[in-house]
Amino acid sequence: MKNIDTIMRELAQYTRLQEETAAIIDGLKDELKAIMQERNTDTLTGTEHKASYKAVVSSRIDTTAIKKEMPEVAAKYTRTTETRRFTFA
Repeated sequence: MKNIDTIMRELAQYTRLQEETAAIIDGLKDELKAIMQERNTDTLTGTEHKASYKAVVSSRIDTTAIKKEMPEVAAKYTRTTETRRFTFA
């Protein structure tokens, strides 16, 4: 079994690598979005891949308003769950 410090050091290293990779990915996505906006299109098709940048409309229940205006209904349909959260710093 590995030493705790070794595991944590590896986790920190891979976390940094993940953050760097995510930044590169975000930058490439932003480049494609800029091209789409320049061309006034929501879809780009390359030789092997296709990218789209479209508006998505969604409807959600405003739980804050329900809790304020109809607290008894909000309480009746509120479900409490328990999860475990892992944090690493």
